[in-house]
Amino acid sequence: MEITGALNIPLSELSFSFSRSSGPGGQNVNKVNTRVTLAFDVIHSPSLDDRQKQLIVGCLASRINKNGVLRIAADSCRTQAGNREEVIRRFVGLLQQALHRKRPRRKTRVPKRARERRLSAKKNRGRLKQLRSRKVSQNE
Repeated sequence: MEITGALNIPLSELSFSFSRSSGPGGQNVNKVNTRVTLAFDVIHSPSLDDRQKQLIVGCLASRINKNGVLRIAADSCRTQAGNREEVIRRFVGLLQQALHRKRPRRKTRVPKRARERRLSAKKNRGRLKQLRSRKVSQNE
């Protein structure tokens, strides 16, 4: 399974468990194990290097237990296959988000024309207010 261009995780590293979904659904919910829980051992994964493990653990700390296992559950679909696809899609999205490095922002200067436009707008506004106050004082 491809996570990024440089990272592939084999399905053999993922373990799936199935249980009954909660909520409404009639007899289907009461007798069919449609909820899918994916477990991935981040700490002991041979597919990840140390830097990737640190990024994932840092970003997804609330979803990883003390043993370093990432768990994701899905029960939105009525079928086990649909929930399995959903949980894999979420897993790939979470890892992509955790491994994405933002480019550092380069500082830029405010253009001279923009600075001049801002200052002239402030001067015009000040003149307008000054004109208003003069008219009021003349009428009194």
